[in-house]
Amino acid sequence: MTEHDKPILEVRNLVRRFGGLTAIGGLSFEVYPATVHGLIGPNGAGKTTTFNVISGFYPPTSGQVVYQGEDVSGRKTSALAEIGLIRTFQGTTLFQEMTVRDNVRVGCHRHARAGFLSRLFGTDRNSEAAADEKADEILEFFGLRDLSAELASNLPHGYQRALGMAVALAAEPKVMLLDEPFTGMNAEETRQMMNHVRQLRAEHAMTVMLVEHDMQAVMGLCDTITVMNFGALLAEGTPDDVRANPAVIEAYLGSADYAA
Repeated sequence: MTEHDKPILEVRNLVRRFGGLTAIGGLSFEVYPATVHGLIGPNGAGKTTTFNVISGFYPPTSGQVVYQGEDVSGRKTSALAEIGLIRTFQGTTLFQEMTVRDNVRVGCHRHARAGFLSRLFGTDRNSEAAADEKADEILEFFGLRDLSAELASNLPHGYQRALGMAVALAAEPKVMLLDEPFTGMNAEETRQMMNHVRQLRAEHAMTVMLVEHDMQAVMGLCDTITVMNFGALLAEGTPDDVRANPAVIEAYLGSADYAA
């Protein structure tokens, strides 16, 4: 069995309760390396709560999150980021009054290791130069190099979402968790973002997991789709499997004539 035959991320019988409400009720699925894995379902299905548990914002009530064969259930977001499990957010989390380049340099910080005093006194120029070079390469990858001196607040919505992914990539993830990456995008912005996700997998061997309501994007990108409903697994399979599943059509897609 090769490394690519083993799941890089596993959710095992995951339960998360809030008081008397069960948001996730015994969910299990596996995500494999260098794939794009979608998590979909109706509003209230438990998708975002599942993302929050996987990425360390909530501990599970019971069950496990296993990453690279290790139980990481309940670890803090920062600790998970250190080992390569990186999440972006539905609301773009950027330093709006910093430049595009400096936003990406913040993402580089985990590896640049340049502390405040060393930067203040200019004693860590090698690390800073390496962070600058890395930031420029990532901006080039996302087509943002020409905007590197622009304030993040001045970017159009689609570019802000791309910058959020650039910041995440700078932290050198092995698994990137994308929370509704296509929200609010027009058709051209969606097409560009889909290309970025494809490039991440092709050029960086990145594993991408996404929660998304844009079914054209999900069906066009994902190798495997996990469908949730009422906090539990409803169906799982390839886009063709999911598209044709009567239970998914009834619960979420809404029509047997649905076309992605």
